[in-house]
Parts: sequence; structure tokens; C-alpha cells
Amino acid sequence: MTLSGIRIADAVFAPWPDADVIIGNPPFLGDRLIRRVHGGDYVEQLKTTFHVGVVDYSAYWFRRAQAQLRDGQRAGLVSTNTLRENKHRLASLNYLLQTGGVITDAVSSQRWPGEAKVYVSITNWIKNPPGPVQQFTLDGHVVDGITSHLRAGQPTPEPARLSGNRARAFIGCQPTGPGFILNDDTAAALHAAGESDVVRRYLNSDDITDAPGAAPRRWIIDFGTRPLEQAMRYPKSLAIIRRDVKPDRDRNKQRHFARLWWQFAWPRPEMRQAVAGKTRFICSTLTGKRLLFVWADASWCPSNATGVLAFDDDYSMGVLTSRAHGAWAWARSSTLKQDLRYTPSTAFETFPWPPTTSPAQRESVAAASRDLLALRSQLAVQDELGLTQLYNAVDEGAYLALQKAHRRLDEAVASSYGWPKTVAQNNADLVRRLGELNTAVATEATDYQPFG
Repeated sequence: MTLSGIRIADAVFAPWPDADVIIGNPPFLGDRLIRRVHGGDYVEQLKTTFHVGVVDYSAYWFRRAQAQLRDGQRAGLVSTNTLRENKHRLASLNYLLQTGGVITDAVSSQRWPGEAKVYVSITNWIKNPPGPVQQFTLDGHVVDGITSHLRAGQPTPEPARLSGNRARAFIGCQPTGPGFILNDDTAAALHAAGESDVVRRYLNSDDITDAPGAAPRRWIIDFGTRPLEQAMRYPKSLAIIRRDVKPDRDRNKQRHFARLWWQFAWPRPEMRQAVAGKTRFICSTLTGKRLLFVWADASWCPSNATGVLAFDDDYSMGVLTSRAHGAWAWARSSTLKQDLRYTPSTAFETFPWPPTTSPAQRESVAAASRDLLALRSQLAVQDELGLTQLYNAVDEGAYLALQKAHRRLDEAVASSYGWPKTVAQNNADLVRRLGELNTAVATEATDYQPFG
């Protein structure tokens, strides 16, 4: 045996030899670390060569391998499991399918047995197979196909972001720096001093999941997008920010928000404009085992760990809380380990709402939504449970009335799409139908006026 065929080179850019099969274990390096490890020139070379921007490092190996294969040849690569998600998936696994690849065998996610504390995926594919693939295996089970998300099912077109859904879903405010956060006593003193306009309840995801009533438990100083001369009208609040926030901003002058030291790093002006004039809006969790939606009072400040949906009506809350939207969100979002990571761009902007609805259909959904949220709130407060504890108990068989309320809502939403009740609890069928509707809306084959 000889090792003369082994070369030391950068496999991303070096020529690859002809081979019958390609197998490999590319380096584990996230997109945010590439510049730090390899430098700016290397990043620019990646962008120029592959035309997919900066993605997980192993994605480039998938593109190289696919370009190297001849029709009928196979490849298998190990990658971080982020390649199943968002831009990383589009640049790698989805690229395989778009260029004739068929994923035949995969492990969607498993803990890496070595020292690196990462979860990995294993993907095996064939390029332009000479005939129909006879068997697909995912996570050790025979399935009818494998998608670019490394999920069971036949690959389908990428859903489009729908123009009718724009400017309605946002990420909450990101302060950056603990100095903005207040305890109850300080908040009360600032309110007493007449500075309540900039001292707001601060809602984060833990409040949604753990607090009975899903109400904020902390306060925050929020100057919004006010210029400094307006912030000076609240001298006591500004003094706290000058003392507890400004020194750190002064030490980090290269950050985009260093000059506006009294403002949040990301005050989200578009989000503020979208909810302006409403007495309430919808907030959601962004990461977790469950996707939860709650009402937020207009006076609250949502954190960047929450999603903000600019709706104030019960019908919209009902559609978002339904299994239809939940199934779509799990199908279209990324994950963190086994938790959902809800992203407005992929989960909300691609979600096709019922295109047109009658007043009776809207009221049916709205009534089911009101009843569900009222019952949920009553149970949570009565038994002193956060929503996570409440739904954990539901999973174990408790609170049958709440289960029935969810089914009633799911069926009302399915009916608003014109679908039979039997679809309401079938995640795979819901995602399939929603995908077809997304295509119809995006190609203007269906009139889409979901919000009136």
C-alpha cells in the first residue's frame, strides 16, 4: 500500500482527482468563524468562487463534490447539522437536489462521537441516477424520499416569500448591555418622577414560557429612536444609562451603535411603526420546544428573544396559534439541537394564510381563538403554571378541555382554507397543502388578500 496519492492542499480550492466515489468529513467551522480563522481575503475568495456568500464551511465541500461527480456516481459527506437549515441548506443540500442529486441515505442529526461538542448530519447521494431510486433510508428507517431538510418526504420546490406577508413579523428589540434593565423599585421611582414614557415592562421568552399569565417580570429604559436632545427630557433615566451603559459603549467605538449610546443596539424602528396605534400586538417565542403566541400590551417592550407579529385581532391570533401554522413553522424553520428556531423570513413570510375568507369563517376562527386563550389563561393563573408546564401536563393527558379547544381552533382554521376537518391534525398533509398554496400565491394563480 502506498500513500503517494495523498496531497496536502486546501480542498476547497485545489483540483480534485477523478474518482468513482467521494466520501469525506469536511472541517466543522461555522460561517461566523471563517473570517476569524482564515482571514478576510479567504472569505472574499469563497464568495467569488462559489457565489453563495458566507455559509457553513462544509457547504462548500458539497458543491465541490457535486461538481466533481459524473452521472450515476455517488458521494457521502459528514457535516454539521446546520446544513439542514436556512442559507446553509440552500447552498448545499438544496443545491444538490437542484443539480440532479438524489439523497438516498442520511442521518439527520446525531451527536459527534469525538471531542467536538457538535451535532452532525451524514448525507449520501447519487448524481442523476440512471433510473428510479428503489430505496431511501433516513435515520435507519425506510422512507419514500428525503428532502433537503433531511426529512422524510418527496422533495418539493422552495416556498416563496409572499409579498402580502411583508412588514408584519419582526424580531423584538435588542438592548445589548444589562444597564438598561431595571428592578421594580427603580422603575417605580422613575414613574413617580414622571418618566413613565421611557420606562416600560420588558417581555422576554422566559416570561412567555414560565410566568403564569405570560406577563413581563422586569422593566427596561427604552428611549426608542429618540435623539439625545429628546432623551434629555428624562434626566433620571438618562443618568442611569450614562452611568451603566455609556462606559461600555465608549470602550467599543467600532460598534455601529456606539455613538447612539442612550439607545438600544437594535431599537427596531420598523417594528415600532408596525404596532403603532394598536392597543395590543402578538408576541411569540423564537427558540424552544414549543412555538407559543401571546398577547402583549402596547406599553410593553418585547425583547430580541421574542417575535413580534403586528396584529391585534383574534382571527390572526387564531391562525398563528393553529396547528396549520405550527406545522409549517417546524417544516420551514431551523433548529437548535432539538428545539425550534422560529424565523420570520422563512416561517412567517412564506406562510400562506387563507387567501380569502368570509366574515363567518373569520368569526369562527376568532371565536375559537378567544375561547382557547381565555381557557389557557384561566388554567395557568388558577394552577400557577407557565405555559411550558401547562402544555407538558397536556401532553401527559391533563386539561382535556384545553385539548378540545385546540382541536376546535385547528378545525376552524382548516375550514377557512376550504379543507376538510380530517386535515386539521395531520402535519404532513397540512405542510403539503400549504406548500401547494404558497406556489399558487407566488405565481398569482390564486388571489391573495389574507388581511382584507
